[in-house]
Amino acid sequence: MINVEVRKNQSEHVPGVMRRFTRKIQSSGIVQRVRGLRYFSRVKSKNMQRRAAIVRAEKREKFEELFKLGLVKKEQKRGGRR
Repeated sequence: MINVEVRKNQSEHVPGVMRRFTRKIQSSGIVQRVRGLRYFSRVKSKNMQRRAAIVRAEKREKFEELFKLGLVKKEQKRGGRR
């Protein structure tokens, strides 16, 4: 990571220092890199993907079995994020 440093001159006001700092940050590319990494998620290994697929299939089978027995409705929400 690149460290950006700005020193205040004797006769310089704080907004001027902030402006110089902002310009230096933008020109160094730190903001673009951080925004690019914001929603980055690692690629899962083949074994993890396989295990997740097995768990999903088991959950689906269980839901379908409960649906056939009439214990759950098809339109019923099954969780998830809001």
